Amino acid sequence: MSFFERVYEYVKTIPIGKVASYGDVARAIGLPRASRQVGWALHSNPYPGVVPCHRVVFADGRICDGFAFGGREVQKELLLKEGVIFSEDYKIDMKKCRYKEEG
Repeated sequence: MSFFERVYEYVKTIPIGKVASYGDVARAIGLPRASRQVGWALHSNPYPGVVPCHRVVFADGRICDGFAFGGREVQKELLLKEGVIFSEDYKIDMKKCRYKEEG
């Protein structure tokens, strides 16, 4: 499976109401130094509506200024509808909303 496909498969496991950082995704697929490449893969997401790339954010909880599918307002709205808690205008409360795999 290609790097991009591994990213997409993992991101599909992030549940509604949770987020992961680019680094979290990179670590989860076994390439902890590939967070920038995770961003590239998500920017190129050929499966909008299937791969919830809006659930991937920066490690400090910031959402991306250039969200690929409509800008940060769209990303924020999608996350708010899912129950994600923001601590500041465009910053997610990672302590409450970060996805942690079980096991």
